[in-house]
Amino acid sequence: MIWRAALLIGVMANAAGAQQVTEAEGAILRGLDKISGQVYDIEMKAGQTAVFEQLRITLNSCRFPVGNPSGDAFAALEIADRVQGSTVFSGWMIASAPALSAMDHARYDLWVMRCTTS
Repeated sequence: MIWRAALLIGVMANAAGAQQVTEAEGAILRGLDKISGQVYDIEMKAGQTAVFEQLRITLNSCRFPVGNPSGDAFAALEIADRVQGSTVFSGWMIASAPALSAMDHARYDLWVMRCTTS
């Protein structure tokens, strides 16, 4: 787990050094219920908390390359399991590399699709 955190920090540092990013108003996330196979798109504003099945998701920030809102999205998320009362993810997810910093949950997958602007 430590190597994943170090790798993520390195990727983000390289991405931040290679391009300037700007703050978005929100993000579109995609959720998957692995049991039913249902896929859901979740549109959120920065600072908003949403409920997806038994998960509580808070979007703290979404950033994208300056001048390219359809470019790679970086979202800071906090995700908790409402039933178990535990945090299942806290950190940055990167749209172009969802497996790099993935949420680990037995039933649900969640990843960032893109940032949203006005």
